[in-house]
Amino acid sequence: MRCPSDTSFYLEGGIIINEYRKLKNKHQEEYNALPKFFAFSEEDFEKGMSTLGLQPTNTDKIYQTEMGMFYRKEDEPLFKETIQRFHDALQKAISEDKTGDNFIYQMFYTELINHEYAFTEDPEDALTALNLTWEKVQADPRLKHGFEKASKKFY
Repeated sequence: MRCPSDTSFYLEGGIIINEYRKLKNKHQEEYNALPKFFAFSEEDFEKGMSTLGLQPTNTDKIYQTEMGMFYRKEDEPLFKETIQRFHDALQKAISEDKTGDNFIYQMFYTELINHEYAFTEDPEDALTALNLTWEKVQADPRLKHGFEKASKKFY
């Protein structure tokens, strides 16, 4: 796999950084700061409940996700609002790329790398991560161009 030679990418600590990655990193930092915990043992659960200001017996006051994450029911609006803002910010950045040569290209390139497109030649996992379908990419000239430009970088 070749590293893109255009100036919209740069390396930081050996990681390719671009506008898409900056946005994702910003969102990840914000998400990490939300009041939640992960528990994979009873000890993890007890410590986590304490960090939320709850007793281990207050299970009626929390939600659990499929991936072992717990958060207070009263914080659900905060989680929903945060996820919606992330979605809106991504959609705004996509809509501002009028040709597919900038943010859209960076977005596809980053997710294709993340989902090992160079080995699998299957874009499905990258598209799923972006909440896109192949049909939607093909129907939008900007998305199609950005995807084609990004996928060509692997060969």
